[in-house]
Amino acid sequence: MSGNGKIKVKTPIVEMDGDEMTRVMWQMVKETILLPYLDMELAYYDLHVKHRDETDDQVTVEAATAVMKYGVGVKCATITPNEDRVREYDLKKQWKSPNGTIRGILDGTVFRKPILAKNIKPSVSTWKKPIIIGRHAYGDVYSNAEMRIPAAGKAELLFTPADGGPPLRRTIKEFTEPGVIQGIHNTDASIESFARACFAFAMDEKIDLWFSTKDTISKTYDTRFRDIFAREYEKNWKEKFRKAGIEYFFTLIDDAVARIMKTPGGILWALKNYDGDVMSDMIASANGSLAMMTSVLVSPRGYFEYEAAHGTVQKHYYRHLKGEETSTNSLALIFAWSGCLRKRGELDGTPDVVSFANRLEAAAVETVESGIMTGDLLSVAEENPHNRRVNTGMFIDAVAERLRMKL
Repeated sequence: MSGNGKIKVKTPIVEMDGDEMTRVMWQMVKETILLPYLDMELAYYDLHVKHRDETDDQVTVEAATAVMKYGVGVKCATITPNEDRVREYDLKKQWKSPNGTIRGILDGTVFRKPILAKNIKPSVSTWKKPIIIGRHAYGDVYSNAEMRIPAAGKAELLFTPADGGPPLRRTIKEFTEPGVIQGIHNTDASIESFARACFAFAMDEKIDLWFSTKDTISKTYDTRFRDIFAREYEKNWKEKFRKAGIEYFFTLIDDAVARIMKTPGGILWALKNYDGDVMSDMIASANGSLAMMTSVLVSPRGYFEYEAAHGTVQKHYYRHLKGEETSTNSLALIFAWSGCLRKRGELDGTPDVVSFANRLEAAAVETVESGIMTGDLLSVAEENPHNRRVNTGMFIDAVAERLRMKL
């Protein structure tokens, strides 16, 4: 405890504020649930889309650098602007995904796990245990180069060796009319880190590991992922997995999607960057809502970034601006904070901070299980006369009251 009676968080946490309705809830959660009980220093970075625009997106780079300095960060949802958003916010350009920029700097793997409540049954009846997504957090479409092809001509891949060797070329397409092209990349080192992180996570959790790509079509790019995973397994994990009674299983991505619908769960599903992005939303939605998912980036260099795995809840924000009532689920935001606080406490050796994080998560889930929930959950919850829909602020207040009784 600090001198003011609050729980002392020993080392600063990097806080990355965000956009729209999630930004509104972010402040509510801080003021109502966290700051009354925690004495913590926050290294604050405003990733609101206008501030990113004003700084030419340097604030995003600075935030990622701060996570490297302090080791633990927590991020609100942010806008990745398209043409409509550029006009809406009067931006200079379509800035890249802040998540993509941060993950490109930190590298690592994003682990996403559904938040389970007893009265919210999965939409897929066979799922009895959590399906955890291990998402590669580097490269692919999130760090792409793309081009609008205006007319007929040849598009090529070109690699120029740094040692002065002969360049490598491959024709992408002989265009006879306008079109588009896209170039993506990855590195052996990042894929190896991804594989090690997934095998280590599965071993720690004592659960099977699935990995899936489309190597029958992508015979170089996806095959490289498959081969690195296979090599890592054979060299470092095969005997450990056998002794632990767990399995490593590789299959094509389309086969994995078909199989996932029939598995009882209790597995880690490792996926490339884009695949992991899409499938984690599917898992979250099937467990009640996009807000029913935790997300943490684990960097091989020892950095941890916790985030709300969903978007900025744009439609609710527009209603909020009109003064209309919203019923927006803040569970993912709450679990982003609890996750970062638990990790901060573990790294600092402060068990009271870890205990606070555990109690906060329990309070949040128990609030839903008591029948108090936002509209997204009410429609999928088991019928109960105690169920009631509450607005955004009322749900956060209910979690705060239940937390107060646990402290």
